[in-house]
Amino acid sequence: MALNFYWYPKCGTCRKAKKWLEDHNVEFNEIHIVENPPNKEELESIYKKSGLELKKFFNTSGQKYRELGLKDKLASMSEDEMIQLLASEGMLIKRPLTVGNEHATVGFKEEQFSETWQK
Repeated sequence: MALNFYWYPKCGTCRKAKKWLEDHNVEFNEIHIVENPPNKEELESIYKKSGLELKKFFNTSGQKYRELGLKDKLASMSEDEMIQLLASEGMLIKRPLTVGNEHATVGFKEEQFSETWQK
């Protein structure tokens, strides 16, 4: 099965991750994270597959994150509120978001991609 690769084409990290997937012949579906962000149910599933804390899904260096003052608000938000917020705005999600049947990765680290996606 092909991976779902949520990315933003202007993001340099996303382009590096895409190149890595192509260079390693990993099948994937490209999904523009702003035009088609994952919905609440998809995000809940991705979050469970990732094994990460939910706050790791936020693009903390993004303009939208700063505009909304999320640095101070996240600690008091419930998981459900955080997932709802992420689903409402693709630019809040740390990218790329790469999702398979059993695993999900957030961001791009070559070592992590090798361990997770190279079969």
